[in-house]
Amino acid sequence: MSKGTHNGTGTQMSYARGGIVTEQMRVVAEKEGLEPELVRQEVAAGRLAIPANVNHAGLSPIGIGGVASVKINANIGNSALSSDIEQELCKLQVSVSFGADTVMDLSSGGDIDAIREAIIRASPLPVGTVPIYQVAAELERPEDMTVEDLFDMIEHQAKQGVDFMTVHCGILREHVPLARKRVTGIVSRGGGLLAQWMVRHNRQNPLYEHFDELCDIARRYDVTLSLGDGLRPGSLIDASDAAQFAELETLGELTQRAWAKDVQVIIEGPGHVPLDQIEMNVKRQQEVCHGAPFYVLGPLVTDVAPGYDHITSAIGATLAAHAGASYLCYVTPREHLGLPTLEDVKTGVVTYKIAAHAADIARGRKGARDRDDAMSRARYAFDWERQFALSLDPETARRMHDESLPEGYPKSGNFCSMCGPKFCPMRISHQMSEEAPPEGDA
Repeated sequence: MSKGTHNGTGTQMSYARGGIVTEQMRVVAEKEGLEPELVRQEVAAGRLAIPANVNHAGLSPIGIGGVASVKINANIGNSALSSDIEQELCKLQVSVSFGADTVMDLSSGGDIDAIREAIIRASPLPVGTVPIYQVAAELERPEDMTVEDLFDMIEHQAKQGVDFMTVHCGILREHVPLARKRVTGIVSRGGGLLAQWMVRHNRQNPLYEHFDELCDIARRYDVTLSLGDGLRPGSLIDASDAAQFAELETLGELTQRAWAKDVQVIIEGPGHVPLDQIEMNVKRQQEVCHGAPFYVLGPLVTDVAPGYDHITSAIGATLAAHAGASYLCYVTPREHLGLPTLEDVKTGVVTYKIAAHAADIARGRKGARDRDDAMSRARYAFDWERQFALSLDPETARRMHDESLPEGYPKSGNFCSMCGPKFCPMRISHQMSEEAPPEGDA
């Protein structure tokens, strides 16, 4: 093997630990403005993950971790009730266009294999899945699942080219009674399916019991394990409870076991957390899970805004990323209400790009504020075309600007409709600068 080439005989972590900078690491270094050697060191330590299945052709690698910019994920995929392949590919395209860093195919109905194959083939972004969803969808009764069913599906999806998988390995049989004390119980679909299976069969979680086998599959294809939070709180009243933290301790143990096999790991985090508990949750994860990248769903900071949970969650996501989370799973306006539409996907991605960007600025990431400073200069110069070009959503910015001006007014004038030409303070500032005498003159 030539140095710097990932040819499928190892994982990004095994190469990094062997002193090899792979092509994927070089791409990540270039995207992030980092030295390739630093990227290698962070991957070797487990603090940076590069999800890159050896079977995903056309992948543009990204890095998830503290030294990289904050990343966002968009969930797509159909349900048993709606959607189709073309619709999901449109959602993928919208996710790519508006800046998502990864996508997860959460399909749970229809021809799931065909949908996933189409998404992987079309996606330059890393693609994630939750394998137990397909297992459950293909059984009349999910509790009839066998261990072989689950592991066969994991390997099947790995062969297809899935880059990272959510596997709820940390929810144990002894944790289930802790969730019974909650108001909202278990809200994770994967966690709920495994809890039901453990209770019905009076057995331990097979993903925990056979974790070494899971790691062997992940290593063969270089699948990054996203260790799922099957006991994440689904309401503020259940946040930071014994069930959540019991699972987290198990995830810390499994992180080290995965790393021992050169398998990359991401840790998934809570979904509903009061604002004042977010930083504590992030710091606790970093300590318990040995600095592995933290992937949070929101978290939502209030439970009373269905239809607006992209906002309630983006508040929590920004704070979590500022505190050290590396990876944000978007929430759309339709969270808790239904399968997201194409417009919901766009809204979710743009909202989370804002959250990630704001966190990068607050973390002092080099160059993070350059775009904002350029926007400020364009605004003061009334350079509308430049402002639109710098926008996260140029089409919407242009439409709102143009719609707000009365018929007959120039679209590129030195004012907007909020203040109009007479009251525009920046226009007045320009006039004051032009009228002011040179410095030192009386």
